[in-house]
Amino acid sequence: MNSARPLFIALEGIDGSGKSTQCRLLTENLRKSGVDVYGTFEPTDGQVGTFIRSILRNKAKADNRTIAGLFVADRLDHLLNDETGIVRKLEWGQTVVTDRYYFSSYAYHGTHMDMEWVIQANSMSASILRPDANIFIDVSPEVCMQRIVAGRESPELYETLDNLLKVRAKYMEAFDKLGPIENIVMINGDQPREQIAADIWQVVTSLQGH
Repeated sequence: MNSARPLFIALEGIDGSGKSTQCRLLTENLRKSGVDVYGTFEPTDGQVGTFIRSILRNKAKADNRTIAGLFVADRLDHLLNDETGIVRKLEWGQTVVTDRYYFSSYAYHGTHMDMEWVIQANSMSASILRPDANIFIDVSPEVCMQRIVAGRESPELYETLDNLLKVRAKYMEAFDKLGPIENIVMINGDQPREQIAADIWQVVTSLQGH
């Protein structure tokens, strides 16, 4: 599969959903099929993103409103950075796969404040670039929490079962609210890893002709 035009694909999911693994598999599959692809993630490894990660790992403290604002700034740099920005990568003809984009903010920050505020705060990013597909890997919060406990030395800031239940509910609320203007694709994340990757691949290949 060689893309006639570069695509922008965002993978979404609650913590422990296997999203990062699927980003890696999708990037590998695109590369194998001859597509020039750039894999990226949020929060970024830039200065703002690095500070966000220190907060998530409980190494620094910040109010939830401050955290939401930091994500807005990190996302704009993720889009507009002259060297590593998504807009520039697409202009260079690269397909971009990102591990999280603005729906993550709507869901995670929408559990702590008015979601409309979060959507408005990210409206500049949305006006600059909407994904060709927002692919949500849906796994039950209980299963995700089991994976987190098994796989991490210590959970991050938002990684509690109560919060993951709220975040999943907020994802659904955001999808209902923005479904008319966003391409949202739900993937059953309870399947084997290879089947999830195959389902995502089918979504991405279907975008090529559009």
